[in-house]
Amino acid sequence: MAYTSANQLELLQTAEAVAREKNIEPGLVVEAMEESLARAAKSRYGAEMDIRVNIDRKTGRATFTRVRTVVADDAVENYQAEFTVAQAKDYMTDPQIGQEYSEEVPPVELGRIAAQSAKQVILQKVREAERDKQYEEFKDRAGTIINALVKREEYGNVIVDVGSGEAVLRRNEKIGREAYRPNDRIRCYIKEVRREQRGPQIFLSRTAPEFMAELFKMEVPEIYEGVIEIKAVARDPGSRAKIAVISYDSSIDPVGACVGMRGSRVQAVVNELQGEKIDIIPWNEDMPTFLVNALQPAEVTKVVLDEEAGKIEVVVPDEQLSLAIGRRGQNVRLASMLTGLDIDILTEEEESKRRQAEFETRTKLFMDTLDLDEFFAQLLVAEGFTNLEEVAYVEQDELLVIEGVDEGTAGELQARARDYLEAQAKKAMDAAIATGVEQSLIDFEGLTPQMLEALGKDGVKTLEDFATCADWELAGGWTTVNGERVKDDGVLEPFDVSLEEAQTMVMTARVMLGWVDPDELNKDTDETEEEEA
Repeated sequence: MAYTSANQLELLQTAEAVAREKNIEPGLVVEAMEESLARAAKSRYGAEMDIRVNIDRKTGRATFTRVRTVVADDAVENYQAEFTVAQAKDYMTDPQIGQEYSEEVPPVELGRIAAQSAKQVILQKVREAERDKQYEEFKDRAGTIINALVKREEYGNVIVDVGSGEAVLRRNEKIGREAYRPNDRIRCYIKEVRREQRGPQIFLSRTAPEFMAELFKMEVPEIYEGVIEIKAVARDPGSRAKIAVISYDSSIDPVGACVGMRGSRVQAVVNELQGEKIDIIPWNEDMPTFLVNALQPAEVTKVVLDEEAGKIEVVVPDEQLSLAIGRRGQNVRLASMLTGLDIDILTEEEESKRRQAEFETRTKLFMDTLDLDEFFAQLLVAEGFTNLEEVAYVEQDELLVIEGVDEGTAGELQARARDYLEAQAKKAMDAAIATGVEQSLIDFEGLTPQMLEALGKDGVKTLEDFATCADWELAGGWTTVNGERVKDDGVLEPFDVSLEEAQTMVMTARVMLGWVDPDELNKDTDETEEEEA
């Protein structure tokens, strides 16, 4: 029986009007109407019933249908919507479990409450359709710049109109103390698009480093075309920024291209970013060279890089210290963000004092252990010798270049160094055995008596104990905690054991114990080398 209490075409006309207004598919509105009519019918016939409504897309004719599903005898839970095979035989020939039986029921007149409920369902469906459309439109636009119109401000967050919906520019994503009034035009970076319970949330930013990169891409055709690439960006929003660029065409200067004629290109970006000062820096694969560029305008005398620790030491002239650090540490902080390294800045005077202290420490070491006078010990240090192992096992020719050293003196020096090292090794081995270090670990190749002593004191006393160690527990490492790099001390770190060496030793111990199949280990190594190649 058809739903005839209203003009049949009125449903379709209403659906089309709503769809046009909300810019969504009319079919979605019709589906919402079908659901709302089905709800109204259930309130009339009973919530237990499975009532479905179908609106003909051409005539607007609404048909109300009751559906029952055939289930097993012991599976009937809802007698209004389910029936057994035996019961279904009254309505169907050869019923099968899972089949549905439909029968048309009289249409329902919408009362005031039912009409209100139907309206709510339709509005809800329309809102969901709008949200889905907005999400589909913006999900692929994350990472791009958008021009928007300011609508209002809520608790410091700016709500903007992006055409088919709203987006939010949070308080902490605004530059400095930016303030906007309704109907102001605003340019933002789409940082993230998320689908949430209340619809898609579009989060904008003006402080993101990527915003500056995208602005340069708009102003510099060479960046857009890929001839120049932005390798890194560091910002102190509204105050200062550094951007590293590289050119893949030797005839094009990347810094000059980004600055533009009389600074026109960079000035356009500066104006958009509320006067943010921008340092444009040439990128270099060599990290120390890149850092020297990144610390501009300060001059750098010397750079010492510790890649494993992710730290770099920079020496600057005394009068350049404040310039290198910058106001409130801004210059060095931006350079650190740009390179991804922790930077320690020393003046030439501070570095000189440290070098002098190291010189004195090594001089005293040679005086105490080799029974030398101060002058002779200083000659060894000045020649580049830093420890007893170097003196004991270096080629004798390298000692003969020292003024006043002949073959006899060189031989005596090396003999004293070896005697001292052997005595220290015996003392360390005795101490290791006293802590309980077993022969299985003593026989393991690559561990010195001093290393065995350190392992014994740390509770590593057998080859099994050693094999259970993690590489960083032996060699040390760095962990990032709350955005800061924290040092993890390793048991064998004082003996300059690298992370790779620690990995090799631990895996060798596991192979010796039969915990790891050496063939599988070699297979994994070969596959890794192939991937790298």
